[in-house]
Amino acid sequence: MKAQLPNTKKRYKIRKKLRRAEDALLQIFIVAIVLFLCASIILPCLNIIALAFNDGADAARGGVYFFPRVFTLDNFKEVFKDGQIIRAYGITIARTVIGTVLSIWLITMTAFVLKIRTLPGRTFFTMAIALTMLFSGGLIPTYIQYKNLGLLNSFWVYIIPGVISAYYLFMVRTFFETIPYSLEESAMIDGCNYVGIYTRIILPLSKPVIAVIGLYTAVGHWNDWFAGAFYMNSSRLWPVQTVLQQMLRKAMAASKEGATISQLIAAQARAATSDSLKMAAVVITMLPILCVYPFIQKYFAKGVMIGSVKG
Repeated sequence: MKAQLPNTKKRYKIRKKLRRAEDALLQIFIVAIVLFLCASIILPCLNIIALAFNDGADAARGGVYFFPRVFTLDNFKEVFKDGQIIRAYGITIARTVIGTVLSIWLITMTAFVLKIRTLPGRTFFTMAIALTMLFSGGLIPTYIQYKNLGLLNSFWVYIIPGVISAYYLFMVRTFFETIPYSLEESAMIDGCNYVGIYTRIILPLSKPVIAVIGLYTAVGHWNDWFAGAFYMNSSRLWPVQTVLQQMLRKAMAASKEGATISQLIAAQARAATSDSLKMAAVVITMLPILCVYPFIQKYFAKGVMIGSVKG
């Protein structure tokens, strides 16, 4: 029996080395996948930025990938020469700020009310809200409803229809339920009412989930082109994404006719290609969100995990 111990010890060392080799291979595989995913996201963005800052005539020859070959700001000047872009920027900023603030306010208030255990009809209200996540009236009934409510060709068509999201509502309520109920009981004993509990206890402790729904809502408002294209007859109330969508549509039509998008935007025969101007418009539209995200990133992961998993 003792003679077999060295063999057993040797086999143990071999298995240990094999496990280490497997772990190393797994780590290499994971790192390779992550690097591939990062490259698939970063490289297209670098290509967009390179084309945006590259001379249009030079970019038409091809070969511009991740760095501009002939640096210029003319593409951005051409885009901003059209006053519609600046006006659309203002509408989009106003829509994003007003819509996000109203959504956070109403969603957190509603979630707090549904959190109250003694609320009469709590189950009924919860089920009624949940049903809105499963069924939709469709585009035509929605259009008719907006017309009857006077929302067509109005700035408020961007705000009112989506001011409360059932998904975000349940996410916030789930987060609220993780806050110890003893805090509310202590506040009630000290004479605090529900308004005071909501403003002094619930909201200060809910920064992570508020940051998450705020970011999601803001990105949704900023990137939405659908409402402007379908519910606005006047281009004066178009958000920047709708203007960009119309610009891309005209660019594709112009490319088939042999024209350039610069003729459509500024009516000038400038040496600029449609691709360079389109990329400049894309950079202009995505820059604000990229600037805001780092400031709320520290709340993002915690808010998503707690608001979505717990409960």
